[in-house]
Amino acid sequence: MKKQILVTGGTGYIGSHTTVELQKNGYEVVIADNLSNSKIEVLDGIEEISGIRPIFEKVDLSEKIETDKLFEKYSNLKAIIHFAASKAVGESVENPLLYYRNNLNSLMNVLENMKNNKVYNLVFSSSCTVYGQPDQLPVTESTPRKEAESPYGNTKSISEDIIRDTIKAHPELKGIALRYFNPIGAHPSAIIGELPLGVPNNLIPFLTQTVAGIRPELNVFGSDYNTPDGSCIRDYINVIDLAKAHVVAIERLLKDEQDFHYEYFNVGTGKGVSVLEIIETFERATGEKVPHKIVDRRPGDIEKIYADTSFANKTLGWKSQCTLEETLLSAWKWQIAIAQLKSN
Repeated sequence: MKKQILVTGGTGYIGSHTTVELQKNGYEVVIADNLSNSKIEVLDGIEEISGIRPIFEKVDLSEKIETDKLFEKYSNLKAIIHFAASKAVGESVENPLLYYRNNLNSLMNVLENMKNNKVYNLVFSSSCTVYGQPDQLPVTESTPRKEAESPYGNTKSISEDIIRDTIKAHPELKGIALRYFNPIGAHPSAIIGELPLGVPNNLIPFLTQTVAGIRPELNVFGSDYNTPDGSCIRDYINVIDLAKAHVVAIERLLKDEQDFHYEYFNVGTGKGVSVLEIIETFERATGEKVPHKIVDRRPGDIEKIYADTSFANKTLGWKSQCTLEETLLSAWKWQIAIAQLKSN
């Protein structure tokens, strides 16, 4: 019998790619999503790639009664991957209460139901934003967390604390927080990818939409940062590599001999790349020009951050594999596929 995994936010960008990888590795997936930032058609793409349609429940996990009913219905869950959260830095600065209410309530409702329904294993979608602007680079897991630069980042820090404290009080529970750096790209089939509703908040979908003619030009926020070319530096990881890290984390949790209770890992490539380098690499990989202009800095952005991934490499046996060129090319192929779907 297949082990059943609940993937919250599973029709979203990272959730959908992780669902594909879980199903490829023999797990049965139940997706819970309120479709606030994703589309139900993503299920068709998951099924087309994997040959399996995951179970789907439309649920707002920030509502306790809805979450309770979900756990009552699925009594054989072995683990949970919790993606469901609002995630745009800029929007969180403008509307902090939305972020605190949605991101924290949903997590607490999930943890309460795990405790009450004897579901012992959690993988949490965390973020490198918990480090703020680090004093030293690259960032290791022992790098001190700093006060967040945005309400979104703060919800990730608070969520990690909630998980840690809950597991300490209930040691039958186990948790792994994966601190993502910057996920980009799409499935190589171009059947699923990042599909933001409305104007994109993340760099790559805005970039590809600009090249496709949907946006007039890409804004590069700031040219006076203390970096080689003046633009922000991030650690960009392929979404498939990130999805595979979740599968490895689930397998680690489900091994009965593991005696840890709560762990956290950096999930990145270990290399920092500037926004202007992303534009240059995209143009080289695709042969397309990226119309762009330099504008003022954006509130909530940090200057530079990239990971030391050696702990995840050694402990999880996981390492990023995809090159930046192939990752950016996959994002462009996904953008072309979206355009073709809309024209049909």
